Amino acid sequence: MTDNMKKVVKFGGSSLADAGQFAKVKEIIMADSARRFVVPSAPGKRFSGDTKVTDLLLNSQAASSKGEDWESIFSIAEDRYRGIIADLGLSVSLEDEFAVIRENLKKGCTKDYAASRGEYLNGILLADYLGYEFIDAASVVFFDKDGNFDAAKTNRVMGHVLESCENAVIPGFFGSGVNGEVITFSRGGSDITGAIVARAVCADVYENWTDVSGFLMADPRIVENPKPINIITYRELRELAYMGASVLHEDAIFPVKMAGIPINIKNTNDPSASGTRIVATTEQYQNEYIITGIAGKKGFSLINIEKDMMNSELGFGMNVLKVLCDMGISFEHLPSGIDTMSVVVAESAVKGKERDILSRISALVSPDNIDIEKGIALIAVVGRGMIRTQGTACRVFDSLAREGVNIRMIDQGSSELNIIIGVEEKDFDAAIRTIYNEFVS
Repeated sequence: MTDNMKKVVKFGGSSLADAGQFAKVKEIIMADSARRFVVPSAPGKRFSGDTKVTDLLLNSQAASSKGEDWESIFSIAEDRYRGIIADLGLSVSLEDEFAVIRENLKKGCTKDYAASRGEYLNGILLADYLGYEFIDAASVVFFDKDGNFDAAKTNRVMGHVLESCENAVIPGFFGSGVNGEVITFSRGGSDITGAIVARAVCADVYENWTDVSGFLMADPRIVENPKPINIITYRELRELAYMGASVLHEDAIFPVKMAGIPINIKNTNDPSASGTRIVATTEQYQNEYIITGIAGKKGFSLINIEKDMMNSELGFGMNVLKVLCDMGISFEHLPSGIDTMSVVVAESAVKGKERDILSRISALVSPDNIDIEKGIALIAVVGRGMIRTQGTACRVFDSLAREGVNIRMIDQGSSELNIIIGVEEKDFDAAIRTIYNEFVS
């Protein structure tokens, strides 16, 4: 390990749920001097049925806004931190911080402020435990007047601040708006903060520590003991994350991708496991399987449109999409044929609007037939190896046919990185299992 190597390490809520987990985290950090910048989440669940600290804080804010008893809820969150302090024998006190938060809850603070305090308080504890400098994320992570993340300002300010730090803890999940108000990323946003820090300090690696040893090729709730993914590209990860694979917040990819920084997903409870390495290209790595992974989501609808000579009618597709745009409905995929066109939309987005959608599209393009089909699940078969391998799509379709699964939609991007199929929701699990077994077992 070279002396000037820099790693940013992010630890999730399960990795920092109690004093025992804090001890594991410290051992991991101290084992590698390159792990200089640490991004913690709020304490997560310690056991099944436990409540995450972030949820306790949000529940406190909700109760306060309704004039209900919030103090008893907040006291549970306070006790979580007091327990960690006592068990680790720390001299730091959070009592002044608790008093400030209580006063703000009493005055009617925002949800973002309440939610952010879990990471903020945990950052103070972890910095004291490690002997690292604590840097409030609100002083180095910024959002613009519209509440959007300000990447340029954040990168500039954070880079300047951290340049003079040998080691620092920067809590994840939140930053500040133009008026100094606290603004959060979406849940799981500590992943994003970690990536932002990695970019700002030009890290060699961004390590994201969680409670699993990287990505698996399929959902273990559907496929028994799926194989791990050792190496995956940013593009493959983006495809799988979009379809529901949820080890890493998908927006965390962009800051490090821009800077060409690899991500390593690691397991706090099994630090010797290699985990999953996310890289820009994999030319130097051999993939054992043709496919990299399979992921999917339920809850889609198909708007099916048929019209003779559709392909020669100028602006047909544009007019269909204009109807959806005017109604505030975004589409997911757009498979089409010469005389047919299907628009894949989220079922929740069209619920209660079906008759209006059909009426508006019919009035604008006069189709021969149009209907909306509900209860569709989408499955993405993703893999850089598919580009170089003939017959991959045929194997996917043949395996589903043997299983008796009816394919309702097929869409393949021009990059040939993925094949997306639509099936009825009742066939979702069986479809994923049979595709996995075709390529892996």
